[in-house]
Amino acid sequence: MAAIRLIPVKHMAGISVLGCVLIKLLHLFHSKTQSAIVFVALFAAQITLYSAYAMFVYPYFVSPLRHLPQVKGGLPLIGHGINMRKKGVGVMAKEWIGESPNDGLIRVMWHFNQEMVIVNSPQALSELLVTKCYSFEKPLFARKFLAQIIGWALLTVEGDVHKKQRRDMLPAFSFRHVKDLYPLFWRKSCEAVREMAAGCDDQGYMETEISGWTARCALDIIGLAGVGVDFGSIKDPDNPLAKSYELLQPDEADMVLLGMRAFLPDLIMDNLPLRRVRDAHKASAHIRGVAHGLIQEKRRLLDNKQDAGLDILTVALGGRLFSENALIDQMMTFLSAGHETTASSLIWVTYFMAKYPHMQERLRKEIRDALPSPDSDVEVTSAVIDAMPYLNAVCSEVLRAHSPVAQSVRVAMHDTTLQGQFIPKDTLLVLVPWATNTDPKQWGDDAHEFNPERWLSPDNGGTNAANYASGGATSNYAFMTFLHGPHSCIGGAFAKSELACLAAAWIGRFSFELKDKSLLDPSNIKINPSIVAKPDGGMEMCVQVVEGW
Repeated sequence: MAAIRLIPVKHMAGISVLGCVLIKLLHLFHSKTQSAIVFVALFAAQITLYSAYAMFVYPYFVSPLRHLPQVKGGLPLIGHGINMRKKGVGVMAKEWIGESPNDGLIRVMWHFNQEMVIVNSPQALSELLVTKCYSFEKPLFARKFLAQIIGWALLTVEGDVHKKQRRDMLPAFSFRHVKDLYPLFWRKSCEAVREMAAGCDDQGYMETEISGWTARCALDIIGLAGVGVDFGSIKDPDNPLAKSYELLQPDEADMVLLGMRAFLPDLIMDNLPLRRVRDAHKASAHIRGVAHGLIQEKRRLLDNKQDAGLDILTVALGGRLFSENALIDQMMTFLSAGHETTASSLIWVTYFMAKYPHMQERLRKEIRDALPSPDSDVEVTSAVIDAMPYLNAVCSEVLRAHSPVAQSVRVAMHDTTLQGQFIPKDTLLVLVPWATNTDPKQWGDDAHEFNPERWLSPDNGGTNAANYASGGATSNYAFMTFLHGPHSCIGGAFAKSELACLAAAWIGRFSFELKDKSLLDPSNIKINPSIVAKPDGGMEMCVQVVEGW
């Protein structure tokens, strides 16, 4: 059966006009003033009655989702909306999944008693992401919010447009192309540690907020690997492009604006007289201008049969499948998404190595045994990095324990089902890597522990190798960091390779220790509830050069 949906305001207005016409035909009033009063009264009555129905009747007595396991607590009319806004859905869902017995679908109430469904079981995730993936899309209001910054590219388009864009971009992220980028990843990682070492005192020590370094490292790498240009932000923190990206990083206020987009028209949201909105538009325009210039230069090199490099932009231009505006949007996407997510993951690498010094020492030994010093000019290839089991295990475990993106929202485009449960059209569904990646049902009793050993096969590739390659999870849908299916992260292999090179250079050269020891307890770390999950306010570290490499 189909559930009753929210009646669009325009339909309410139409009903009000029809009511006025009928009353006029019955000669019950004669003046325009009376007509206006009746229209307003009818419209207000519909809004009031339907709001009461939608908030107090539908979710409790009519909704086909009312029998699902539900998160306890919450406030009247607000539900868990305040906590979701303050802490983020990912952080909250990590708690809810453990507290609410469920089969993979959990109902959550949020503002105005709207329903939201958290999706966690392998079966439901496989349907949502693969077998029925085109029945679910990112909400339009969320896509419009992102499109203000990055344009209409892979992260913001859906349907046939998404299929075509993904197909056209795949060569730039092919297995072979990513492998060819390892030497570039390593060179830039080495430059970063040399610059950090230069900032230390005579004893090779410094105290620093680490997220600034991780962001600049990742931005310079995605600049070279993405568009073939060194942005130089590692050496120059005041680089205009780096500053523009700082302005584009979403904060808590942006999450409020994102929520407002679900209720207010674009005309209002796009023209709010707020400094934050103006700064974001200005920063986006600056980056788009840089992108335009880069495309023109790459096209000139390709037209003249000159070497334009191995970067993603060159590969995409070589196919001649994109218009200039479409290519700028793609560049905005992989520059923004590609650098902020890796920067977040590198923060968590340093955090876990600081929390577990014995793991840090073991990793440093493997790095120094396998790799040349960052002070040398020796090239490092994918064959060397990929053959380092503990390095790759640590990176995999970081990506599992702290996925850069904590949650991803979908909306049902029509009435459908997930693992047999009826899902009405317009239902909001939330995929939560932070919760699924640490679900004891799928990862075992130590799911909430940081344990790189789960990725290491004790028999060196023997009969249990496949099990350890998946971290011992019961399903490949247990690891949701890059999602799955046609909407999976196209740059997943790129991101993991980049992280491995950065982690190798950083941990090989430095020891890391938390300045604030209270953060050894992860419950004391406040997570910024924006698009990319990272410590709110950054992470203060004590950094010490370790001699002998």
